[in-house]
This record gives sequence, structure tokens and C-alpha cells, in this order.
Amino acid sequence: MKLLDEFKKFIAKGNVVELAVAVVMGAAFNAIVTSVVNDLITPILAIFTGGIDYSHLSITIGSGPDAAQLTYGNLIAAVIHFLVVALVCFLTIKAYNGSKEKTEKEAKPARKCPYCESVITEKTVRCPQCTTILDAKAVPEALR
Repeated sequence: MKLLDEFKKFIAKGNVVELAVAVVMGAAFNAIVTSVVNDLITPILAIFTGGIDYSHLSITIGSGPDAAQLTYGNLIAAVIHFLVVALVCFLTIKAYNGSKEKTEKEAKPARKCPYCESVITEKTVRCPQCTTILDAKAVPEALR
């Protein structure tokens, strides 16, 4: 019974659930990337390579019924497919990070009071923590 309780705690931990969600999302993303590669990128590459199909390239070693056929063309095709998928993933992540950085730059960062180091907004004239006047020009003379 104790083993079952420990197993329940392990499964209920956030890391396991997050990992499961990541695997499912990765599988779904794989379908998108594979479609982009097969339906968009590969036809464009076929224009430059003349539509060469590497999968039929092979070397036969030996003769007769014991001959071995090394299909190195499949390896070449798999390496090219991997490089194209890696490039698509890289460009997707780069575009996502670029839009994320742009959004972060647009948001005005908060500043800190130079005296007490508390976080204050950009328009704050007097620090709410230590009551220091931060912008004397903005405060009327009677309130100083």
C-alpha cells in the first residue's frame, strides 16, 4: 500500500504532468513541422536539386543470395530532412522570441527608488515607501 501511495504522489507532482503535456504538444508540433517541410520546403528544394530522389542510391556488397545492399541514399535523405526540420524549428523559435522581445520592450519597465530601492512606477514623484521626493519640479513648492 505504501508503494501505491508513493506512486500517486509521484504522478501528481507538477513536473510529471508538465512533461506529459510537453510530449503531447511536441507530437502535435511535429505534425505541423513535418507538413511545412514536406509540403512547402521540399518542393522548393526540388527546384534547385532538379528533383533528385536520393532514396534509391545504394551499393551492393557481395553477390548471389548472400549479397548485402547498403541503401546510403536513405541516409542522405534522412540527413537532409533532419537539417530542413532543424532549420524550420530554429526559424520558428527565432520569430517567436523576436516577437516576445518586442512586446517586452514596449512595456515600460518599472524603476527603483534611489534611496530605499523599492519598485516604483515611471510617473511616481514621491516614493510611497520612504516618502523621498524624486522629482522636485513636479511637486508644488507648498508641499515640499
